[in-house]
Amino acid sequence: MEQEHPNLESFLSWAAQLGISDSTTRTNQPQHSLSSCLGSSLSVSHFPHTGGRGLGAVRDLRRGEIVLRVPKSALMTRETVMEDKKLCDAVNRHSSLSSAQILIVCLLYEMGKGKTSRWHPYLMHLPHTYDVLAMFGEFEKHALQVDEAMWVTEKAMLKAKSEWKEAHSLMQDLMFKPQFFTFKAWVWAAATISSRTLHIPWDEAGCLCPVGDLFNYDAPGIEPSGIEDLDRLLSNTSIPDTIVLNGDKNIMVDAEQLDSHSWRLTDGGFEEDANAYCFYAREHYKKGDQVLLCYGTYTNLELLEHYGFLLQENPNDKVFIPLEPALYSSTSWSKESLYIHHNGKPSFALLAALRLWATPQSRRRSVGHLVYSGSRVSTDNEIFIMKWLSKTCDAVLRNLPTSLEEDTFLLNAMDNSQDFSTFMEITKLVSSRDETCTFLETHNMKDTHSFTDVILSRKARRSMDRWKLAVQWRLKYKKVIFDCITYCNKILDSLLK
Repeated sequence: MEQEHPNLESFLSWAAQLGISDSTTRTNQPQHSLSSCLGSSLSVSHFPHTGGRGLGAVRDLRRGEIVLRVPKSALMTRETVMEDKKLCDAVNRHSSLSSAQILIVCLLYEMGKGKTSRWHPYLMHLPHTYDVLAMFGEFEKHALQVDEAMWVTEKAMLKAKSEWKEAHSLMQDLMFKPQFFTFKAWVWAAATISSRTLHIPWDEAGCLCPVGDLFNYDAPGIEPSGIEDLDRLLSNTSIPDTIVLNGDKNIMVDAEQLDSHSWRLTDGGFEEDANAYCFYAREHYKKGDQVLLCYGTYTNLELLEHYGFLLQENPNDKVFIPLEPALYSSTSWSKESLYIHHNGKPSFALLAALRLWATPQSRRRSVGHLVYSGSRVSTDNEIFIMKWLSKTCDAVLRNLPTSLEEDTFLLNAMDNSQDFSTFMEITKLVSSRDETCTFLETHNMKDTHSFTDVILSRKARRSMDRWKLAVQWRLKYKKVIFDCITYCNKILDSLLK
């Protein structure tokens, strides 16, 4: 959760002077007469269950209506920061660094200026810490339990350290103060760039957008990205309009349905004619509602990696399970398409691949048309793959250190304990006590005789927050696996009647 700053009003006033505005009236003139850049459409509000600090509607908003405009001159980009000649000359001597690395250095450089930075009011409102995977310690990494998640975390940690070392010489050239030269400072700045930058067409590093980065995330709905989704979309078509999807296919799609699938065109972006970053309401909002922004399609693991949070309900989440090597060679589907949906249903590609794999090789060509149309090959074939899938999912759950029920108990203890002493009392009688002991060892608390008066250090509190995120993620992973077993059993019941 972001830290509230006592001078929020002065920040919003500073933003207004830069021309940032939530007024529906277009103007490129700085709003010197206004005490805040917000108030016409939006206000900074607190949403404890949906992201913490965010932007709320101060009036009813219609989908597609402009709600915020941030002039190009107010965006923090490599271009604007490198107007500083010292920085520009130093960066030009280190051309091997990526655009993202350079923007990270630019951010730290501006932080080092303190109050003399033109961005100081904005920089003071950036979060003090993040929960992206690169900031996870060894304990939190192993708390994820799943090999894929631990590997992604390890890769993020190594990438951050490698990029920091590559930028050493540039930071030395700029004579960074010691506190801005550390890996801790680097990973904070990298997390800021990863989680808060917005896309701009002229710089792949993106931009930091004052006020515009206060929008919390809303996941996109189901997109027509595969055969199963496209079939469902087309089956509900009533009043067709011809639209080009995927570049070269004329597909008849209902206009209202298409509109519901094209919010990324109206969420926001840099508009040349306005010379500003413009944000639009992605749906109809009532006064008091939180106004959300879709950053793109992410799984919960990807959200953790890049943004440091996950969603309780994420329609784009997916789970991959171990598959037989022969299955990959029997189908043309990519590995990325062979997964289980957030609701426990196998993806179209996974079902098709399993059906083909379970068919004798001599018959695969003759049943290919059935498989690729989404039809069953035979009752026996379907029974076989449902039993195999259920058994595989069950093995995945059994091989993990804790069960779904144990994780649910642990998460409830984290949510409902008023202090650390209560948490220890609740968890000492369950199997998660081993994990709790590891947490204590990690933070040199193993020999504490009584937790009644224990006050966790700031580092331990941050670790516990990330531990909770890891438990939330693995619990959702296990729930998807469990739901897939339930799905398979329902299909089997219907086939074996």
